Amino acid sequence: MSSHVMLSHHTRYQYDRPVFLGPQTIRLRPVATSKTPVRAYALRIAPPYSQQTWQRDVYGNDVAQVVFADRVTHFDITVQLEADLAPRNPFDFVLTPDVAQWVSPADRNSASGCVGMQQSLGGVTQSMNMAHAANVSFRQPFYQTMPDAAELSDYWQSTSLGPTVRAFVQEWAQKAPADTLEMLVALNRAIAAQIGYQVRLEPGIWSPEETLLRGTGSCRDSAWLLIAILRHLGFAARFVSGYLVQASRNAVGEEVLTCDLHAWAETFLPSAGWVGFDTTSGLLTAQGHVPLAATPQPEHAAPVSGLLDQCQAVFDVSMQAQRLFINADC
Repeated sequence: MSSHVMLSHHTRYQYDRPVFLGPQTIRLRPVATSKTPVRAYALRIAPPYSQQTWQRDVYGNDVAQVVFADRVTHFDITVQLEADLAPRNPFDFVLTPDVAQWVSPADRNSASGCVGMQQSLGGVTQSMNMAHAANVSFRQPFYQTMPDAAELSDYWQSTSLGPTVRAFVQEWAQKAPADTLEMLVALNRAIAAQIGYQVRLEPGIWSPEETLLRGTGSCRDSAWLLIAILRHLGFAARFVSGYLVQASRNAVGEEVLTCDLHAWAETFLPSAGWVGFDTTSGLLTAQGHVPLAATPQPEHAAPVSGLLDQCQAVFDVSMQAQRLFINADC
């Protein structure tokens, strides 16, 4: 069966009166570094605009900016793309020996090369509180040998953890595996088990504390919770928004493809690069995850952002995916 899939995504903002739109920024183009090959891409905007430009932002995302000269009563965005969803092994990378183990709370030996402190992560409460008090972020020692580590500085920016999250981290870390990859996989599964998934249409991200207290949240809420914990533990981590394409079987056994806007977390591991963790499924990201924007903060990854006149707006979105059957003789 062909692994090529055509995805169609239509978004419409319908306004109750003619309004002026400020420049609109659209982050709906797969990133150049996507591990899922994108064979074709098209973006269509309506009504007619006066200017459309493409640029690559400081985080490496391709974003479109659209300017309308006249008032509009609606704003339509249509994306069509062809992606190759051939199965790939999400564990297809190798960690060098210096990355294979992380500095755990049980390890009270000195961690050479840590920024701003010489103790390891041992004694989470004391060590991490000291780091926050000095406004210094703890980093895993293996980042210190990276020649370009400074480029990751935005992805270490700590989010202040509330008491519930801090208690969760301290209790969980006591039994965490010493192996770096095993620990990350286990932490991702723990978040997925702790946070029930819910569809949340209102904008914004809940704080890590609120998400853990509620025990439920959207994909973006649980992803942000994992990112906060990873940064707290000294890992560089970022927020990713994108498409998730999945296959299932209907009642008569026919394959059905679904597509949704989704969010997940990535952490940077030297020798492996950015590795994705889906906090909704508890799995690593694979061929069905098509990243559109990867940023230090969730608000910088919004699919569409921009100013408009005060008005009442109705938002409508539709997505569909279908498998393409390619004639091998062509």
